[in-house]
Amino acid sequence: MVCALGLAVPSNAAPDGATMLRLRVYRFVDHSRTIRLPDGRTAPRTLETIVRYPAAARDEPLVVFGHGFALTPAPYAPLLRAWAEAGYVVAAPVFPLGNANAPGGPDESDLVNQPRDLSFVISRLLVVLHGTIDPSRIAVAGHSDGAETALATAYDSRYRDPRIAAAIVLSGAAFPGMAPFPAHGPPLLAAQGTADPINSPSNTTAFFARARRPKFLLWLEGASHRPPYTDEQPQLAIVERATIAFLDHYLKDAPLAALRAAARAPYARLSADP
Repeated sequence: MVCALGLAVPSNAAPDGATMLRLRVYRFVDHSRTIRLPDGRTAPRTLETIVRYPAAARDEPLVVFGHGFALTPAPYAPLLRAWAEAGYVVAAPVFPLGNANAPGGPDESDLVNQPRDLSFVISRLLVVLHGTIDPSRIAVAGHSDGAETALATAYDSRYRDPRIAAAIVLSGAAFPGMAPFPAHGPPLLAAQGTADPINSPSNTTAFFARARRPKFLLWLEGASHRPPYTDEQPQLAIVERATIAFLDHYLKDAPLAALRAAARAPYARLSADP
């Protein structure tokens, strides 16, 4: 089942209002999987998904983003909008039990079901936005628990989606019991604040060391957990430039130099193994 609402809005980044983004909200229902409600009843997993993309988009790359625990995609709107303005179809599902408004309150134990959510959303979008999305150019991204979700969807043999061509992991970690990274997995861009009190930098260091090349690690000097990906400047602008440069290189064949240039001291540094 799919329900959709849509509108076209001018990009905030366009002073003359010339750049138009379309914003659609889909309601994807996965009848093959369920959630348990507080009263004991079960219901199909329903994924409200906010999609932004250029109004003239055709055969563009897709980026599917996972939000952090007890949040929604709303705080990440500036980053998601920046990706859309750069020419990407950007989809942000609301995880059924991991979001701020989940029935009975957010349940972090549902994290293991979220990689399948991302794959399900990809499959539905390839149908409802046929012709708008290039199925050979798909990336996953996420922050915190959403970053763990993206990492598992791209690399964990228990959840891996072979359609993924690039992955962005913002202050994330590997799922317990994750097998070795695949020999020919997608390129990886990880980002991590050095002063993150929620996701220890050691978590990012650990999975990054295990990852195969090409891989890149953007260290955000003195940055905390959520602000550099939502509203803290100049860190958010650095993340926007670095992630767009990464996506442009691996999904649009643009030069890689822009990624190195994005990590500007004293706010950021880049470890690269291209």
